[in-house]
Amino acid sequence: MIGIEDSVGSLDGIGPQRTEALAACGIRTVGDLLAHIPFRYEDRSRFRPISSLKENEWALVCGEVCRAGAYRTRRRGFSIFEMLVRDDRGGIRVKLFNQPYAARLYSVGTRLVLYGQVKKDAFSKGALFFANPECEILDGKKDPSSIHSGRVVPIYRRLDGLEGRVLRRIMFAAVSRAPQELPDAVPAYLRGKLRLPSKSNALRQLHFPKLAGNGAQARERELNLLNAGLSPEHKRFIFEELFQFQAGIRMLKRHRMQCGKNRKFLLDGKVRAAIKKILPFHPTAAQKRALGEIAEDLRSEHPMSRLLQGDVGSGKTIVAAQAAVIVLENGCQAAFMAPTEILAEQHYFYMKRLFEPLGYTIDLLKGSQPVEEKKRVSLRVKSGETRIAVGTHALIQKNVEFENLALVIIDEQHRFGVLQRETLRRKGDRPDVLVMTATPIPRSLALTLYGDLDVSVIDELPPGRQPIETVWYEENRRPAIFDRIRRTVEAGYQAYIVYPLVEESEKLDLRAAIETAARLKAEIFPDLQIGLLHGRMKSREKEVVMRDFSAGKIHVLVSTTVIEVGVDVANATLMIIEHAERFGLAQLHQLRGRVGRGSAKSTCVLVGHAGDNPEIRRRLEIMCETNDGFRISEADLELRGPGEVMGTRQSGVPALQFADIVRDRRALEIASVEADRFLQLLQIRPDRECRRAAELIRRQWRDRFGAILTG
Repeated sequence: MIGIEDSVGSLDGIGPQRTEALAACGIRTVGDLLAHIPFRYEDRSRFRPISSLKENEWALVCGEVCRAGAYRTRRRGFSIFEMLVRDDRGGIRVKLFNQPYAARLYSVGTRLVLYGQVKKDAFSKGALFFANPECEILDGKKDPSSIHSGRVVPIYRRLDGLEGRVLRRIMFAAVSRAPQELPDAVPAYLRGKLRLPSKSNALRQLHFPKLAGNGAQARERELNLLNAGLSPEHKRFIFEELFQFQAGIRMLKRHRMQCGKNRKFLLDGKVRAAIKKILPFHPTAAQKRALGEIAEDLRSEHPMSRLLQGDVGSGKTIVAAQAAVIVLENGCQAAFMAPTEILAEQHYFYMKRLFEPLGYTIDLLKGSQPVEEKKRVSLRVKSGETRIAVGTHALIQKNVEFENLALVIIDEQHRFGVLQRETLRRKGDRPDVLVMTATPIPRSLALTLYGDLDVSVIDELPPGRQPIETVWYEENRRPAIFDRIRRTVEAGYQAYIVYPLVEESEKLDLRAAIETAARLKAEIFPDLQIGLLHGRMKSREKEVVMRDFSAGKIHVLVSTTVIEVGVDVANATLMIIEHAERFGLAQLHQLRGRVGRGSAKSTCVLVGHAGDNPEIRRRLEIMCETNDGFRISEADLELRGPGEVMGTRQSGVPALQFADIVRDRRALEIASVEADRFLQLLQIRPDRECRRAAELIRRQWRDRFGAILTG
């Protein structure tokens, strides 16, 4: 017997070197190793007579080596070891390429089990042969079955040098020696209610499954469920993963609700007057409602944890700015964190203009700043001279300290996670936290990412806004596109032309944007003012371009995706998105939202080629069908999956091993409901097993997110 907390080094076949290599993969204990579930299964339960083999099929055979020998080929350094293996019904050639050790292992009379794909040999008049099959020496055993054959065999993803048969053998030892009962985050009452198998039985079945079905069709169905990750045992771990996260999120929220804060914010006439000074327009009813909910949280004795959600152009930033005014007028500091330097810069310039009448000192902190400048900004933040610090992840670095941080605002929250929120929160004494997203989040995703937050929704656009018309043009419609731009400018409005900018082809994309701006200026619209904006420009240059575009001095702005968020020019009514097929739905929706910000009719032209790709075609069609961000978000989730919709996976976003929040939405909703009931039970009449489950959830949250959970 071996404990799941024991080091993997306590297993046979894992010495100090392998222990170190596995630790680099995040596998330190036997429990970590058992969590490395097979990604595929092969049915090697039936041995085939060699005479029945057919080309291209995968087959398991048992036979004896009748002839063996190695020979070199004309290709330098390339050798082939060839055997003839026979059973009582026939024989087949076996070729092992570049395996010089094979001559020492396989000799005439050796009994072997072979598994591989049957192929036709072009050098032997089309005779059948095995190329590099898995070979297992029987060592005098009569029964050819083993952990590698004669059963459904697990196939694992490689772990730093451990692969195939070696990893399977180590896994078999771990499963065989694991305790009969394993610590379970799903308490017994809930397992019984949902008819979930125990953790230990589920693990054994997932690692070395035994098919229960009678007949070939039943066995094939079971195998298909295993390979799809939808067997009863997979579903058990899907639920446990979702339940653990939901319960942990609620514990985190409860812990924060138990913490008081050492300050009270006044919302008197002086504060209200300061708020009015920064308002560029009369707020909508939805904005007023959201600000009211935030103000109530700020005045509460518990720290705020609120999500401000609203579609593109709904006015979230001005609501967040008003919340900042309340805090600043009460003598405290605010921090505003954005996921990219470009977005942080845009917020910095916007806040600077917005708060100019109030005289607040605002500073920008980002990773690419010179070291000396960072030091100066950090000193001003620490002394309290800086009232609002705007920045990227640079704000959560260890050397950044605040004098009196009371409000944390995080923009485009979907690109961060629980961990980043908690890290920035720790920069102050239980500060209030407001997170924002302009990406409408489907309910299933919101439950996973934002279960610890209260939610305010701005579900109303400013008055006078019209729906944006979206059309899709192929590349050959270029004259019609230029005509639209000309008509837009002649009517007194402005236009954007946006190019993608992705890492793999960044130089080409940037060059396309620069060349397009030059060509428009020289050949197509020599009488118009053409501007250029991209991320490689200096901050001051970008600020000048955006200021000129906002003032109407630039008619057409050619840009990369730096204008995706945070740009608000009411006079811009035409958006041309080049290579639209390369964007996801959420990003297309964000870009489209740069127009339609005034009362004039606006249009978005998608220039893209779908070819034979049905997903691209559907994506562009959805954009033309609707302006509803929530519908677009649901479609994006269905088409691309959560990892893509949320952008690059961040360390604070839960990386789900078993669950898929698109496929497993129903399980997520059940886990959410059951997590609430579980925490209620813990407070009313916790039995021993519930307490153990809660402790396991706390421990795993601590190990995974560094979050200490109580309650």
